[in-house]
Amino acid sequence: MIKPEELTERDPTEIALPYGGDSAVVPVQKFRDVQKLYAAMTDGKMEYVLYGVENQSRVHFAMPVRNYLYDALEYAGQVEEAARSHKKEREEQKKKTREAGKYEGEETDGQGRKTFGSEEFLSGFGKEDKLIPSITVTILFSAKPWDGPLSLFEMMGISDPAVQACMDNYYMRLIAPAQMADEEIMKFQSSLREVLLFIKYSENKDELSRMLENNQKRFGELERRAVDVIKAVTNAGIKYKRSEEAVDVCKAIQDMQTEAEQRGKQIGELRKAQESTRKLHEMGMPIEDIVQVVGYSMEVVKGWPGMV
Repeated sequence: MIKPEELTERDPTEIALPYGGDSAVVPVQKFRDVQKLYAAMTDGKMEYVLYGVENQSRVHFAMPVRNYLYDALEYAGQVEEAARSHKKEREEQKKKTREAGKYEGEETDGQGRKTFGSEEFLSGFGKEDKLIPSITVTILFSAKPWDGPLSLFEMMGISDPAVQACMDNYYMRLIAPAQMADEEIMKFQSSLREVLLFIKYSENKDELSRMLENNQKRFGELERRAVDVIKAVTNAGIKYKRSEEAVDVCKAIQDMQTEAEQRGKQIGELRKAQESTRKLHEMGMPIEDIVQVVGYSMEVVKGWPGMV
């Protein structure tokens, strides 16, 4: 379980320069939706992992390539950052060496540490340097299933094992509520759990009512930002006061249903009155008498079809 306090916000901008390029090379730049650094103790040592999140309202049929590019740019950026750091360190070492009157080309930095070899100079990345793993997750905020490819091989349509053996596949990590069991969704520990549950059943009123009834406690006091996401994704007309920090979604849905039923009843009564008015008018009844029968004002009745 990843805890919020173990996450650090990162700049979602990915910039990288191709290795070995000169200053004339145009940098590649992409923008992630969300990126955070995860740090936790594992086996007595600190482990770091970068998690990126891509939010989708619709299926993106090139998502494996898109996510692959994000991860590749992240690694390229780490290599470039390591190279810049080593370059800065070497310049500082040279400065200290000159100040001490020592020969600049010696094999150590004056403290017994070996300087970069020629191979390491080529990339700027040392033998002891390590990359931080980058994991990208795509979340589909839709009640529809993901029917796009989930890997590079699916996009290529390769079936020959000999060709596949020469290539590295890239698998997309997907969270799509329509294709997840409720038990899977319930594993989430934040309000994303309720958001995904609502989205999953949003296109089936009966199933949505059943789900809300079974989870009244969870949806009885849902944080406002989660409700905002639900409204934006599902177009649910959930109403609440802007001053509220928590919303009773169950009651809001019930109020919507009651309001819709009342509105439907009013529309039915109006249509019935209009039909009666039309028939009475065709029978020659004066409009003054018709108004008394249907119970609407003279101005309203005159505006109905066929009363001109």
